[in-house]
Amino acid sequence: MIKYLDQTPVLVAVDCIVFGFDGQDLKVLLIKRGFESERDRWSLMGGFVKFDEDIDQAANRVLEQLTGLEGVYLEQLKVFGDPNRDPTERTISISYFALIDIHQYEKQLNDDYHAEWFLIKDIPQLIFDHQEMLNKALRKIRYKAAFHPILFELLPEKFTIPQLQYLYEGIYDSTFDKRNFSRKILSTKLLIKQLEKDKDSSKKGAFYYTLDKTRYIDKFQAFLNFIPNPESLID
Repeated sequence: MIKYLDQTPVLVAVDCIVFGFDGQDLKVLLIKRGFESERDRWSLMGGFVKFDEDIDQAANRVLEQLTGLEGVYLEQLKVFGDPNRDPTERTISISYFALIDIHQYEKQLNDDYHAEWFLIKDIPQLIFDHQEMLNKALRKIRYKAAFHPILFELLPEKFTIPQLQYLYEGIYDSTFDKRNFSRKILSTKLLIKQLEKDKDSSKKGAFYYTLDKTRYIDKFQAFLNFIPNPESLID
């Protein structure tokens, strides 16, 4: 086998930032690292790329292996390659972010790696450059959500407009006017109103909606902008 001469092998890893929504709060899924270095410290879902798999396969395998999650929305974020990012060995990491409805997948989570959901504001100290990965993933989602309806990936099949507003407010760490938000989201024609109401949140109740999947696909590249200057949210 021909090999490149005088080249130092470099490890390639994948790290997955998993965002979840429980109907009221935006959260991030973390695990306790199971090996040295940094054993038992909080970490993103990470692992090394195998010789015979591509990076997307590796990301899906790592996510399933460490959390039990399958078939979730997963998108490549950025390559992190600081020579000193991993003190054990020279490692390049390709990061991904995932978006899930917590209630839909809560029974899938395994306990082998102590996976636990944390509020964005309560994230513990993370290993290596994982906090930087998390920050960049959140900025990327904020930017994309201004133009594309990707946040629906975090919602159950049936949801209310107040739940959707909670989600957007959690993503942008802001408060939106209820009437204005409702008017804007309904103007997209993406929602199908249901006959049922959610009576848990108030006596009057809020109507459930479902996502019009056909319009969702058609409008994915032409959504609406909830916030000014979204370009300022991403590097």
